[in-house]
Amino acid sequence: MLIGIPGRLSPELLKILMEMGHGDEIVLADGNFPAASHANRLVRCDGHGAAELLDDILRLMPLDSYVEHPAAVMRVVPGDRVETPIWDEYRRIIKDRAGVTAPLEEVERFKFYERAKRAYAIVATGETALYANLILKKGVVITQKS
Repeated sequence: MLIGIPGRLSPELLKILMEMGHGDEIVLADGNFPAASHANRLVRCDGHGAAELLDDILRLMPLDSYVEHPAAVMRVVPGDRVETPIWDEYRRIIKDRAGVTAPLEEVERFKFYERAKRAYAIVATGETALYANLILKKGVVITQKS
């Protein structure tokens, strides 16, 4: 165990976050997402919700400040009558943890799948909310010299 590392972040997920470079993307996938068949690297976080993992990840990983939308969700399929209150939770966490107020990019379903296939990793969560899939683009870590 380490001090200051959220307990939900497994050693495997921490390794993935450390390996990622500026501009690499990671997907937080809900329980319905075909994570195993789309992932280059798959991290299982069953039993954890996407919002709580987002909060933990953004304690350690900056979002890309050089792009218009450092976070993206899967757009609701036209005709699907689904509410997406989890998106408001994502916006709040992203604002609180990363200081980013840019709107979430909404990506068409099949384009989201293709983008997820190119992501550095997919985190399969136990999230039960529909349309709770989220792509995060890693930013630059700025360190202070002492």
